[in-house]
Amino acid sequence: MSFSISDLFSQHFDSKFDLHEQYLNNQMVRVLRTIGYDRNYKRALGQYLYDQEGNEYLDLLSGFGVFAVGRNHPTVISALQETLTLELPNLVQMDVSLLSGLLAKEILATTPDNLDKMFFCNSGTEAVEAAIKFARYTTKRTKILYCEHGYHGLTMGSLALNGEEIFREGFGPMLPDCAAIPFNDLVALEQALSSKDVAAFIVEPIQGKGVNVPDDNYFPEVERLCKKYGTLFVADEVQTGIGRTGKFWAVEHWQVKPDMILMAKALSGGFVPVGGVAMTSKIMDTVFNRMDRAVVHGSTFSKNNMAMAAGLATLEVLRTENLIQNAAKVGEDIIGTINASAGQYEFLKEARGKGLMIAIEFQSPKSLSLKAAWAMLEAANKGLFCQMITIPLFKEHRVLSQVAGHGMNVVKLLPPLNLTPKDRDWVIGALDKTIADTHQVTGSIWTLGKNLAGHALKNRK
Repeated sequence: MSFSISDLFSQHFDSKFDLHEQYLNNQMVRVLRTIGYDRNYKRALGQYLYDQEGNEYLDLLSGFGVFAVGRNHPTVISALQETLTLELPNLVQMDVSLLSGLLAKEILATTPDNLDKMFFCNSGTEAVEAAIKFARYTTKRTKILYCEHGYHGLTMGSLALNGEEIFREGFGPMLPDCAAIPFNDLVALEQALSSKDVAAFIVEPIQGKGVNVPDDNYFPEVERLCKKYGTLFVADEVQTGIGRTGKFWAVEHWQVKPDMILMAKALSGGFVPVGGVAMTSKIMDTVFNRMDRAVVHGSTFSKNNMAMAAGLATLEVLRTENLIQNAAKVGEDIIGTINASAGQYEFLKEARGKGLMIAIEFQSPKSLSLKAAWAMLEAANKGLFCQMITIPLFKEHRVLSQVAGHGMNVVKLLPPLNLTPKDRDWVIGALDKTIADTHQVTGSIWTLGKNLAGHALKNRK
């Protein structure tokens, strides 16, 4: 009998949670079952997931931004199938590959004109690790600056730049000579840079945890200050890049030119892990400055044919389907519509973001009954209110979303870039109904809130 993945799926479809409990992270299974996200998805296409009953779900997570062109896009599938059948030489190592050269050329055509070299790796955190090494070698300095509440990955070097303590707790000591400053604070930035010992300032153009958008003058000044003090300006666009914010690169919103742009997630179309660093020739030529240093940094599976083919196909889809322009338009519609209704709802503070990287922030209300209900949740676990948004969105409206970070009252939307007007209306209608329900303290949604608070207090004990 021949080996068949299809047969494996058919035979074991109902056992995925049991397998994870026994052999993988059983705490993740507990989380999913507790909040009612334990669905058996059978199929995925574009922006939709389908469970075993055939119910359609709108995916506003897109694999944390990986599926920017939608799930199982036929163009990317075709490119991968073709690559598999061509019997191409792959990972010869004592050679250079054609597809990686073509993908590098295509990517660099989209970046600011000061960036003209590419380094490929397997993930966003590997791109951050490469940036740390390249910055230190190029500047002959060791200090790396990052922002509070920033997120740059979970390997040890990247973890040292992680602004959320929950990810760092118990894994120290961290990489030395890494320092945090507040995001969007130019005074703190100049003070940190003025010592002239900082190799790189690594920063997300829009912070993923919370979807924090800087002031309009922030990044032009970041660029100026980094040049003034001899520090490399590194834009971590692992989440914001490849069209997410309505521009190919988020730095385009402020017309700045970083010394490096880090990328991953959406670049592969969601099929094959791939990451990269776009950089200046000066950085590349400094790090790889002699023949005996040609392999001083790299990764075994980087530049593999499948990853490179997926990247080339993904860029083609973005162009031919005008997905970046669509992200800008649909995102503006969603943000504008939600903000227009803010006056109706005491809990709703604002919607913000760029393109289809959207935050919906909630706040303590003014009326006494709502204020008391809010205080009950906050006392149990800060940020718990958002679970009263995301869980009903999923259970009642079949919309998959996420809380934007630990201890914050922000719901985050990170959907595929191909949302249609119908999807936009689905999102807005589901949010409007759910937010309205939270203002009925005697309603079923607050029964959920009390249950969530009880679970949180129990876990604290």
